[in-house]
Amino acid sequence: MDEGGLTLHTDKYQINMMYAHWVQGTLNERAVFEIYFRKLPFGNGYAVCAGLDRIVRYIEALRFGERELEYLRQQEENYAPGFLEALRSFRFTGSLHAMPEGTLAFPNEPLVRVEARLFEAHLIETAMLNFLNYQTLIATKASRIRQVAPNDLLLEFGTRRAQEADAAVWGARAAYVAGFHATSNMRAGMLFGIPSKGTHAHAWVQAFGTEEEAFRKYAEALPDQVTLLVDTYDTLRSGVPNAIRIGKMLEASGKRMVGIRLDSGDLAYLSQRARDMLDEAGLSYVKITASNDLDEHIIDNLKSQRARIDVWGVGTKLITAADQPSLGGVYKMVAISRNGAFEPVIKISANPEKVTTPGLKDVYRIIGRDTGKAEGDYIALKDEADIREGRRIKLFDPVHPYIHKYIERYDAVPLLKPVIVDGELAVPLPSLEEIRAYHDAQLGQFWPQYLRKLNPELYRVNLSEKAWKLKMDLIAEHTQNDPL
Repeated sequence: MDEGGLTLHTDKYQINMMYAHWVQGTLNERAVFEIYFRKLPFGNGYAVCAGLDRIVRYIEALRFGERELEYLRQQEENYAPGFLEALRSFRFTGSLHAMPEGTLAFPNEPLVRVEARLFEAHLIETAMLNFLNYQTLIATKASRIRQVAPNDLLLEFGTRRAQEADAAVWGARAAYVAGFHATSNMRAGMLFGIPSKGTHAHAWVQAFGTEEEAFRKYAEALPDQVTLLVDTYDTLRSGVPNAIRIGKMLEASGKRMVGIRLDSGDLAYLSQRARDMLDEAGLSYVKITASNDLDEHIIDNLKSQRARIDVWGVGTKLITAADQPSLGGVYKMVAISRNGAFEPVIKISANPEKVTTPGLKDVYRIIGRDTGKAEGDYIALKDEADIREGRRIKLFDPVHPYIHKYIERYDAVPLLKPVIVDGELAVPLPSLEEIRAYHDAQLGQFWPQYLRKLNPELYRVNLSEKAWKLKMDLIAEHTQNDPL
């Protein structure tokens, strides 16, 4: 997908800050920013990172062409001509480290770390948050759905209800990252190689004199891909019996019907009765697909009622993340270059959860050697040797520091991988199939209690003692003169 033309997909204050840095001669000062979120979506126990592929495409395509420059000339700020000329030669020359797509992520740990000139770092904030927030949200929702239907076929059907075309296409990709098997969106299939699946509409049935004729004509046109929508008139008295007739017709010609689809009514009862009817007719191989405003809660309830559904078509509530429409990821400066070295910086807030964690940091997943399972994530300053060398470390809750334990037998897996270094792609991006396999492997590292849909166990994200002390020291430095 061509990401050219997204250069001004940014907030105006980013351009204003770039201009002010240009005026003040500070545009080349380097800084470190991190993207993270403060709260898990949907009450889930984890989030699924997604959106990195589009971030990389966007950064690689960043250019100010004549159209963008002319628009900026028209702004009421009256940007100086020299600034616009500086934009004409703009290229991203910084570095980006990120959690790979498909990684399980948790609150307050960096998903992306950007090290770049202030001139560059400000411009990319808005678009990166846009891409990462949305795709991580949809991937997390898709993963929740997969958790309740791990052995069933999952189809993404959300295009017509998505918030515009980009959301439909990239949402389909995010769902595929987290384990969905196919999409109805043909453009997503073409761009990303996602398998595409579809049946037919009620309008097809309505276009013919009888339901049986409509089914027969469809089967004649697509004899190897026959899934019939059976609820246009009466599912059990008309739709399923007519589908059975077509199934027998196909068998006589050496073909097999793929399935039937239920799109309304009591899906548990209808699927049970339809399954019985198909089996009695010798069509036990015919699959039953269900759609109709499904999500993880409805699918879980249908399964508890022993619905006989093999394939789930999930649309609106997935592609719009209906029960939580935003992730809330933020982009915060944690260090700035002064006198040739990075100096940590902090943002203080009256809301404790908004106080940032300063310094250039890495994130590690602590895997216990005796269990092969994740014991917690560990955020350490970049120059800390204990974690890299496998020495004993203290895991403690930064909200409740008295809750802690020591761990010695572990492997520390760094989660922030180099993606772009000095403006150049560091390594080829993985294929979509590689990302899916990686996500599956990630799930296998966690105990089930962290993955469950309802009331998951809290997974610990720990600060190193050095990172914690740095944060406390900077808080004290910036609040020591505050009145009581």
